[in-house]
Amino acid sequence: MKRALAWLRILGAVGILAVLVWQLGSAAFLDGLARISAPGVLAALAIGFATTVFSAGRWQIVATRLGLRLSLGGAVGDYYRALFLNGVLPAGVLGDVHRAVQHGRDSGDVPRGVRAVVLERTAGQVVLIASAVTVVLASPSVVPGAFREVVVVAGVVVVLAAVAALIVGRLLGGRWIHSPSKWRRGFAVTLADVRLGLLTRETWPSVGFLSVATLAGHLALFVVAARVAGVGAPVGQLVPLMVLALLAMGLPLNVGGFGPREGVCALLFGAAGLGAAQGVTVAVVYGVLTLVASLPGAGVLLVRSVAGVRRTALSRESAARTARHVQVEVPG
Repeated sequence: MKRALAWLRILGAVGILAVLVWQLGSAAFLDGLARISAPGVLAALAIGFATTVFSAGRWQIVATRLGLRLSLGGAVGDYYRALFLNGVLPAGVLGDVHRAVQHGRDSGDVPRGVRAVVLERTAGQVVLIASAVTVVLASPSVVPGAFREVVVVAGVVVVLAAVAALIVGRLLGGRWIHSPSKWRRGFAVTLADVRLGLLTRETWPSVGFLSVATLAGHLALFVVAARVAGVGAPVGQLVPLMVLALLAMGLPLNVGGFGPREGVCALLFGAAGLGAAQGVTVAVVYGVLTLVASLPGAGVLLVRSVAGVRRTALSRESAARTARHVQVEVPG
């Protein structure tokens, strides 16, 4: 079942890209690749560093509140590695899965390590959805009708889910934490972690600020991509479109991030009078610059892989020496 879903995600992304090529031609994609320049790459690395530090700081706060050890330096390295894996592997979330499980193993609590990453990413998505709803309410003319309804529904669902979680947590959390039912205990523990990691007065201001700062970094990179692609529209006109494009990137139908982003950019840029093909070009440039921004993660992955191989080799050598020593001391 999981393998079938993975293939459906990949086929969905390929299908979106195929429709765009059929409707707009391949020039919009190739033009985006041809426009990548050294200043754009440097800007991507600088902005990527800032957004990675903001995101890693948010993760550190959440994880620490849940009782897990995580230094800021370690969080930045792990986050870079996750971003790189997200960018080069299908579905766009496998790097985060690896980050969650590995940190959970290192901390001795895999379920809580996974919840820390889920909560950290959820905080970012909530801020993004709130920004998208604000765009719809403030500038409804830039959003096509069908997309407008999807954004509003997503905002309503988030609000209702948050209110429901608070009410259920208040009413049932204390009783279910000691329930003989594994599912009720798990639900109560999850709600407790949500409150600790996101909703306390010590947590939510910092997590909220870092989430807004991270979103600002992504939008700044999108503006750089638009300028590299040759779009001269004012930033005030571009930002609402880019917020909605970032929201579309959360859909699990992508290959290395490509797929829904290009489709939504074509739709939004076309509706705004900037040209659907131009929207695809901007999305392609943004995708490439995002991958460039994650390249330090490849270095982290390589260094840690080499260190792991060395530790394994030293462990085997030590075990072999111990075995030889025992053979010498024990008469045969």
